[in-house]
Amino acid sequence: MNELPGPGPSDPSPADADGRPRYTRNNPFHSTVLVNRLLSGEGSEKETRHLALSLEPGMTYLPGDAVGVVPEHRAEAVSEVLAALGFTGQEQVLDHYKEEIGFELALRSWLAIGKLARGTVGQYAKLPAAAGAGGRGYDALQSLCGPENKSRAEEYCWGREFIDLITDFPGAVTTPQELFHVLPRLSPRLYSIASSQIVHPDTVETAVRVVRYNTHSRRRQGVASGQMGERADVGAIMPIFLHDNQNFRLPEDGSTPVIMVGPGTGVAPFRAFLEERRAKGETGKNWLIFGDQHRATDFLYQDLWTEMQADGTLTQLDTAFSRDQANKVYVQDRIRENAAQMYAWLERGAIFYVCGDAVRMAKDVEQALLDAIAKGSNGTPDRAAEYLATMKQQKRYRRDIY
Repeated sequence: MNELPGPGPSDPSPADADGRPRYTRNNPFHSTVLVNRLLSGEGSEKETRHLALSLEPGMTYLPGDAVGVVPEHRAEAVSEVLAALGFTGQEQVLDHYKEEIGFELALRSWLAIGKLARGTVGQYAKLPAAAGAGGRGYDALQSLCGPENKSRAEEYCWGREFIDLITDFPGAVTTPQELFHVLPRLSPRLYSIASSQIVHPDTVETAVRVVRYNTHSRRRQGVASGQMGERADVGAIMPIFLHDNQNFRLPEDGSTPVIMVGPGTGVAPFRAFLEERRAKGETGKNWLIFGDQHRATDFLYQDLWTEMQADGTLTQLDTAFSRDQANKVYVQDRIRENAAQMYAWLERGAIFYVCGDAVRMAKDVEQALLDAIAKGSNGTPDRAAEYLATMKQQKRYRRDIY
């Protein structure tokens, strides 16, 4: 999942050459939730959901693309902020494009009141009322500002939201309009599409992990994932748009083998890949490496993979359930274990795909791939690095990481 810049000014229903509406982050399609089912099993530490959303005729996507969700904050979070600031929500403000809207709407749909950023703290400290307050509270706020206090500010921001800032350092906001200079815009979220439109012509599907956690004595949730977990029942309306991802496409030649590494919800685009290849009758071999915590509760789309193995679509499936044994096992371990086979597939022209976490997983997978190339080819680390560089030039190493 990625974030995009916030909404722009209202578009006058942009259209394609054929006159059909073209939906964007600024002009989203109001889709109906058709399916919202739990993927993770009872007892899982994660809540993962599969959603199917309606499309209008003319809305098209390809495997590898993403669906953009334009979220809104939950009512409780907005009410907390209004109460802490002492406003009713009925006040009128000018949005980023100088259009008049209600303050409650601004907090719900325009301003990012969730995860706290250092920039927000810095801008908050610059408000005239904050500067004029003086005292130890102001000194403490100033101690979180400036490049020299970066580490202290990051420690403060971790696990906190805007409600924490205005509770810890009250009295700085005197007018609702000031928040447009303090808070960033609420950004759309991108989710990898988990369906082939050949198989699901009128819908777009995705897998979402619902983020919930407790920090600093407050219950928190992801803005978009929380909405899809709690406020997106079947029949609900959700603003969406389709987002091209030209760098994460299936090969044009259907006989090309593909290797897909997708732990957790990173497996979503590979569901789309495999549905598409099966629907087209493509002959290229398909190898999926999937990982999560527990086989019993976190084996996302297990029934589909079993079916695809049985009909020959899925040539090879390797799984890594990290907490099912004393020593944790991850997808990168499966890559190393299958080094000889991995190198043989690459030598036959296979394209290697990775989807998921950019912070650790993607780096670990790349190192495991380098190790597998070196071992499989009886080569050196330098030779493996050259081999991978060539794969990148040939667009045979493709990542969708976030």
